[in-house]
Amino acid sequence: MTILGIETSCDETSAAVLRDGTLLSNIVSSQMVHQKYGGVVPELASRAHQLLIVPVVTEALQVAGVSKGDPDAVAVTYGPGLMGALLVGLNFAKALAYGLNIPLIGVNHMQAHIYSNFIDDPRPQYPFLCLIVSGGHTQLVLVRELLQHKLLGETLDDAAGEAYDKVAKMLGLGFPGGPIIDKLAREGNPEYIRFPRSLLGNENFDFSFSGIKTSVLYWLRDNGFRSNDSTQRLPDQQLKDICASFQAAVVDVLVEKTFDAAARFGIKEIAVAGGVSANSELRYRMRQRTDEGRYHVYFPKLEYCTDNAAMIALVGWMKLRTGFVSDLALTPVANLSL
Repeated sequence: MTILGIETSCDETSAAVLRDGTLLSNIVSSQMVHQKYGGVVPELASRAHQLLIVPVVTEALQVAGVSKGDPDAVAVTYGPGLMGALLVGLNFAKALAYGLNIPLIGVNHMQAHIYSNFIDDPRPQYPFLCLIVSGGHTQLVLVRELLQHKLLGETLDDAAGEAYDKVAKMLGLGFPGGPIIDKLAREGNPEYIRFPRSLLGNENFDFSFSGIKTSVLYWLRDNGFRSNDSTQRLPDQQLKDICASFQAAVVDVLVEKTFDAAARFGIKEIAVAGGVSANSELRYRMRQRTDEGRYHVYFPKLEYCTDNAAMIALVGWMKLRTGFVSDLALTPVANLSL
């Protein structure tokens, strides 16, 4: 069974080919045009997808060594994401499924992030807890068994990755902000400034990162620095210390909330997914907790942390094996829930 996966939910155009659960190709084309704007511009993203979708799918098929008529089904993200971006991938997939007379399988982008941990070994055992952290989402999900998910908590405002991007913009570091802050933080003092750990200690498993972001803004203002002012620059070490302090606050919340949930529900298996799962401090802190011997923590390979079609193809294969097929009238849902 050969599945073609397509992902266009935000600013990566991606296609992958998976056969019987084994990945044959995974092509990702990232859009650099957004860097000068400090964030993803939806209109530019959808236009870029239109230009890239055919060559990216063609390359994925060529790398996998299959012809255009070989796929047994096409899996595609239909939400959540940017409406214009979703439309490009979904309409392409629907036309392909119709033309080849093969099943169309709509995939929830957040479910796909969960199962990015199943592309390669080692894989979590059911039941497991999944922390999804990306630029658009921060969620804690309980996975009882295959494709059965319960949302335990999510961000009430900014997602963790979004906070990284906004703080990086304040500090004049460019976009995307996560990798830049992570790199600078390695040489900084995480105790330089005590930024707030919002909602830590609450009984629920919701998150909030807008307060941390605003605290950075206020610190800059109170110390004579104007965010986004290119004529001002923090001393190098102070910049690294601020990055380390900010990152420590975000990671503290993510780690403590996750392990609190694991303890409450008696879960020993923990998976982390999404773009922020590539963060070196988060990986270190999560694995540090496994030294207690009570938990096993799983991370996807770095190439599967950010948006990619490999995870879409895998979930499509999983759903098709259960007999699930989408209607060709499937429409994109920008705010699709888990």
